[in-house]
Amino acid sequence: MVDTKELQDIANILRRETLIATTAAGSGHATSCLSCAEIFASLFFSAMKENDQFILSKGHATPIYYASLKHLGVIKEPLTNLRKVNSNLEGHPLPSSVPEVKFATGSLGQGLSLAVGTALGFKLKNQNSKVYVLLGDSEMSEGSNYEAMQLASYYRLNNLVAIVDINRLGQRGETMLGYNINSYKKRFESFGFQVFEVNGHDIVKLASAFHEAKKSQKPIVILAKTIKGKGVSLMENKNGWHGKALNREELEKALKEVPNLSFPKIKIPKLNFLEDQSRKIKIPNSFDSNKELSTREAYGKSLASLAKLNPSILALDAEVSNSTFADEVKAIKPKQFIECYIAEQNMISMALALSKQGFSVFASTFSAFLSRAHDQLRMAALSKPNLTICGSHCGVSIGEDGASQMGLEDIAIFRSLPESIIFYPSDAVSTEKLTFLASQFTGLKYIRTTRSKTPLLYNNKESFKLGDFKILKESNKDKAVLIGVGITLHESLKAYKILNKQNKNVAVIDLYCIQPLDIKKIIKFIKSHGGKTVVTEDHYKAGGIGEMLSSAFTNEKIQIQHLYIPRIPHSGKSEELLEKYQIDSKEIVKTCKPFFVTENNS
Repeated sequence: MVDTKELQDIANILRRETLIATTAAGSGHATSCLSCAEIFASLFFSAMKENDQFILSKGHATPIYYASLKHLGVIKEPLTNLRKVNSNLEGHPLPSSVPEVKFATGSLGQGLSLAVGTALGFKLKNQNSKVYVLLGDSEMSEGSNYEAMQLASYYRLNNLVAIVDINRLGQRGETMLGYNINSYKKRFESFGFQVFEVNGHDIVKLASAFHEAKKSQKPIVILAKTIKGKGVSLMENKNGWHGKALNREELEKALKEVPNLSFPKIKIPKLNFLEDQSRKIKIPNSFDSNKELSTREAYGKSLASLAKLNPSILALDAEVSNSTFADEVKAIKPKQFIECYIAEQNMISMALALSKQGFSVFASTFSAFLSRAHDQLRMAALSKPNLTICGSHCGVSIGEDGASQMGLEDIAIFRSLPESIIFYPSDAVSTEKLTFLASQFTGLKYIRTTRSKTPLLYNNKESFKLGDFKILKESNKDKAVLIGVGITLHESLKAYKILNKQNKNVAVIDLYCIQPLDIKKIIKFIKSHGGKTVVTEDHYKAGGIGEMLSSAFTNEKIQIQHLYIPRIPHSGKSEELLEKYQIDSKEIVKTCKPFFVTENNS
């Protein structure tokens, strides 16, 4: 066991290395690191055991995190490479740069949710490990923390240890609570946490708190009162130093105040880091061609089939599982279903954390409510995830519930996330196949499902590929191509029948994979079928499918007409709203007429 004198020496070594690295970089949050030096020393070199995990929520402390990982043998390059363009030591760590760092950090208020997911994963695997998460006091204003706190207590996660570095000063001055430790204590206790109050610079008190935390039957929080900039008089407990590095002259003076020591000859703990895993399986299923089924219901049935065959499948839901049909999993595999309640931000971060432990995670809620978790999705995309999100009740086709319940921005949200995959099934068969396909690929995947029941379009043996589309109707006389997906694919097929009776030939495409998409293939198809297209979608214009294709068709001599939801929609029956906002079969036929007039005149 490392004695307290050695741990204090390690804390000061980490301080020096942080100061030197941030000055070399010319930027970085040195004072935020200095306040938690004893915490890092106590955690990494004493409290944490093999298979325990650490999550940095307080992303500003990245330099001292790197310094700790260096002494654990994880980081090999010089810390003075911090923030350099060709260095792996980015200003805030990314898994793509430092693989042992499993979660992108820097957007505050997400670490506790990640810790809840990690702790829950340990419980599900019967793994006797703890997860430690370091929080900053400023980020305790974020509501997502309170979503995480209530679920940690609900699931009795006594393997979760949160540490709040209460150094009083935020970016522009004092935090909301300052040094009101009692207020922090009351908040955590009200959510069912066991609370320890310590001097965050007292190694003995920290060691005692970490030791006692191992015995708790509740989630634990250690409220560590610290001093921002601790150890350097120029910066200590002074406002105006957040995110500011010392210059060379100031560094020279500062280093005289921090002991210059050799790293103690201790046994370096062997800490394991979460390894991503995946399993590939096939699912047998069949749907009755004579029975209409909504894609949201087909999603639930398909996911349940997956869960039955694969114990690594987990379904998470935000208390709407009887609408998203994720409760199909709960019915047959209750241990593979996690109720997250109406706390979407926490659910997304939890799902990311569970995916990092080898689970294949599917998280669902109404597509409209995913917008409140956009930042969690954004950070998940930076974390090399293996995570599938299902957004149900998309578009005006949900009907009477009205605009607040209609997901009309979700395609735009997911299109903007780097390397994301977007599936949009239009019937039960394609839903099943795309749900299966999502389980085969790592990354951030989105499945958009609709409320309305629709007829089957495909037989049960149909196959679907990433980046492709389906041609449902075509002839060698086509003068235009109708592109639809979800509810608008069915409207496009109705329009096809109307036009066909009028001897007006059009092709119909199911754009089931919005991202990625083989653009060259679709351009070639449209050009060989009249060079004109009508794209119809149950989504706002901005960021939608039509805007995506319009951009891709620039300079391609393709005439495109785009039908979309043009304004904030009203309540009404599904068919009424499709007509009111001009994305129904009648409007598609009307939009096609000029194509044929031009042809006849020529």
